[in-house]
Amino acid sequence: MKRSPLFSGLIYLILGALFTYFAIDDVQNNGWGFFSYLLVILATFDFGSALKMIVFHFKYKGQMKK
Repeated sequence: MKRSPLFSGLIYLILGALFTYFAIDDVQNNGWGFFSYLLVILATFDFGSALKMIVFHFKYKGQMKK
């Protein structure tokens, strides 16, 4: 079964929000450490991938209608 880029984008968006939450919680409890930076980097990659997948979905849908 193939997943649509929109579904994958939403999964990446949820993961990015989850990593952001964990990063904020870790910084409040322990300060800025290696794990906090790692979570921020993972969240950034997930948000970037989500945006890319969602934009691709709508561009592809627009081309299919033509």
